[in-house]
Amino acid sequence: MNKMAKMLLTAALTVAMGVGMTASAETVVKLGTTVNEKDSFHVAALKFAELVNERTAGEYVIEIHPNGELGGEAEMLDDMSMGLLDMGIITAGPFVNFSKMMGVLDMPFLFASNEEAYTILDGEIGSELLDTLEAANLKGLAYAERGFRNISNAVKEVTNAADVENMKLRVMENEVYNKTFKTLNVNAVPMGWQDALVALQQGTVDGQENPINVFYSYSLWDYNQKYLTLDRHSYSTAIITMSLDLWNSLDEETQKVFKQAAQEAAEHERAWVAEQEGAQLATIKEHGVVVCEAPDADSFRAAVGPVYEAYPQYAEYISRIQAALAK
Repeated sequence: MNKMAKMLLTAALTVAMGVGMTASAETVVKLGTTVNEKDSFHVAALKFAELVNERTAGEYVIEIHPNGELGGEAEMLDDMSMGLLDMGIITAGPFVNFSKMMGVLDMPFLFASNEEAYTILDGEIGSELLDTLEAANLKGLAYAERGFRNISNAVKEVTNAADVENMKLRVMENEVYNKTFKTLNVNAVPMGWQDALVALQQGTVDGQENPINVFYSYSLWDYNQKYLTLDRHSYSTAIITMSLDLWNSLDEETQKVFKQAAQEAAEHERAWVAEQEGAQLATIKEHGVVVCEAPDADSFRAAVGPVYEAYPQYAEYISRIQAALAK
């Protein structure tokens, strides 16, 4: 369904609800993700729903739609920006298409640890970046976690940057990720996650890049992914996002509830990811995946250096991030 059709349908439903229907005692808020119920995004969504229901005494009910039921990530962001979808938990990648400055968070090797990422995301810089989404009619509430991204493939073990040259890898639909992998001389193929799973299964791409919890929750060993390299080339956030129209319709007290619930759900999900990662990695190995846990990270860092030169618009934010982490 195209954007105009969606808008006309929404308008028609709104009129229909006003004729012959009484308002419910509760307000249902639809929240979409593209992940399955084993994924950390679903953990965050469940916690958020629990907290909102509890703190609004059932006035607001969060209705979770996993598995891409409400569309792909870019489509859900489009729908939120038009006021056609209430909420989503969306991987950071597509946000650069709605706010150019969000791309700074996609820069390779920007953070050395989860703690560094949290320092920036939960602080002044992270808040500023979320505020830039309002120009696209989106409200960013909090940064959940996708995690440090790693390369997997069906071809060979990757231990250094030279090993990935000429591989065909699926990457997120994001300019910085494309630039990063093209700088590594990879044949980067941007596509949504559901399409990526089909491409991996059919062998039309050699591999992909994602955190351990994604590799595990989607059993990527069943998608021809025989080799996993923990290169940690980029830390990826997941933003708990709301339509700005819906946000503006809430009273100030309810806004506080939603924002605090989102932050607590994000922190809950981060802790869950950390607790699960060791066992998930062990299971991945048990399924015969060859895991390179200590690749030549310096070779990757050196190879992607030109990416920083390609984005001078991020220089000020990068300097501020580095200064904040040096304190």
